[in-house]
Amino acid sequence: MTHPRIVLISLGNPAPYLNTLHSAGHHALTALRPLLGPSQPAFTSERHASKSVLASIGPQYALLQSPSLMNISGRWVSRAYRDLNSRYTPDSGSRAPTDVASPPPSSPSPPSSPPPPPLSLLLIHDDLEEDLGVVKLRKWTSSHRGHNGVKSVNASLRPADFPGARWARVSVGIGRPAAREKAHVSDYVLREMTPFQKSTLREKAGERVLRCLREWEDGLGRVGMP
Repeated sequence: MTHPRIVLISLGNPAPYLNTLHSAGHHALTALRPLLGPSQPAFTSERHASKSVLASIGPQYALLQSPSLMNISGRWVSRAYRDLNSRYTPDSGSRAPTDVASPPPSSPSPPSSPPPPPLSLLLIHDDLEEDLGVVKLRKWTSSHRGHNGVKSVNASLRPADFPGARWARVSVGIGRPAAREKAHVSDYVLREMTPFQKSTLREKAGERVLRCLREWEDGLGRVGMP
């Protein structure tokens, strides 16, 4: 059976803030799903990391929308990623069956297969510093640019704990209000999206996230796709 090798997790907020700009990552992931082809199933409610979450688990990609509040999403993202690794990357080291005679001492032992590398991870989130609908592929170590969700994930999920893992981020631009005061920014990202903002994300974000995904996959292939 084919198992997903790339996990895409979007950050956002649950209801009543699902249809806000701060949840642009969820909307982008929703728009991406049908573009991955008929083998990528529709989103359904599943249990991951002890929470009900909208997920689409296909033969190549596992898409999950974080159910946690944005600013504390790191713990859930970390647990969900670890759980998926436990499910899809078990130790594949070769072991001789117990009922088969061991080879003579003079025969060299057959080389064991190395365990599969950890799943690749792509984190999708909104970005105040880019215009609405602008989507960019970013290194995992790129600046969080003040994004509390990204900071929470960075605090809970460390690359050093997953040697060989390939991680990156995709930022989805939502624009920024003219006023820079914290209260104005908070109101801007948490109020209901306008019809224009919704249609822009629906029509542009999915294709642009797909472009970033393909670019990233191409880079993984050049260095050895997990």
